[in-house]
Amino acid sequence: MTDNPNDVAQPLVAHLKELRDRLIKTIIVVIAVFAVLYYFANDLYVIVSKPLERLLPENIADVGLIATGVTSPFLVPLKLTLVTAVFIAIPFILHQTWGFIAPALYKHEKKFAVPLLISSVLLFYCGIAFAYFVVLPIIFGFFAAISIEGIAYLPDISNVLDFILKIFFAFGIAFEIPIATFLMVWAGIVEIESLRKKRPYIFVGCFAVGMLVTPPDIFSQTILAVPMWLLFEIGLIFSRFAAKNRASNTASAEN
Repeated sequence: MTDNPNDVAQPLVAHLKELRDRLIKTIIVVIAVFAVLYYFANDLYVIVSKPLERLLPENIADVGLIATGVTSPFLVPLKLTLVTAVFIAIPFILHQTWGFIAPALYKHEKKFAVPLLISSVLLFYCGIAFAYFVVLPIIFGFFAAISIEGIAYLPDISNVLDFILKIFFAFGIAFEIPIATFLMVWAGIVEIESLRKKRPYIFVGCFAVGMLVTPPDIFSQTILAVPMWLLFEIGLIFSRFAAKNRASNTASAEN
C-alpha cells in the first residue's frame, strides 16, 4: 500500500516481470564485478589467507598452504572471486530490493527504510572486517598452537576458504542484530520490555551460537558472543525510536 491516491494496483504478472528485470540487473552487475576481479583471483586468495599463513610454524612456513584436489588451484580462487563479487555488489542488490518493495510502503515506513538499508550494508561489512582483522588471527592461532607434535600442519586451500567464508558470513549476519531487533520492534512482533526480560536467554543464546560457529574453546566463543550481545543492546537502544514511531502512528490512525 502507498500514500499516493493515484497509485493503481498492478497485476501479479507485472510484479513478476519487475522482479525478473531486477534479478537480471543484479546478475549482470555481479558478473561484471566478477569479470573485473577475475584477473586478481590469486591475489585475493593470498590476501584472505594471510591471517593463517602468518601463523604457520616456522619450519613449514616456506611451504605454505597446500592443494590436495586436482582442480583446487583453479576452482578455489574462482569461488573466492565470485563470493567477493557478491559482497561488493551488496549495495546494488539491496538497492534493487528496495526499488521492488518501496511502492508497497507507507510514507512513514519509507522514512526508516533507507537508513536501515545503508546501516545493513555498513554493519555487514563491519562484521567481515572484524572477522578478518580480529577473529581469524585468533582462531587460526588456536588451531596452529594445538597441532600435534611431529605432524606437519599444512591446511588445504579449499578447506581454508570454506572455513573463512563461514566465519565471514557468521560475523556479517551477526552484525545485523541491531537491524533485526529494530525491525521486530517496528513491526510490532515483539515489545522492548519483552526483549529486556529475555536478556538472560539471549545472552546464553549468543554463547550457543558462538559454540557452533567458532572452535571449541571459551575464548573463541567469547569473541563472537560478546559482540553479538553488545549489538543486541545497541539494537534495543535504537528500537525505542521504532516503538515511539509505531505508537504515534497508531494514535494518528485512531484519531
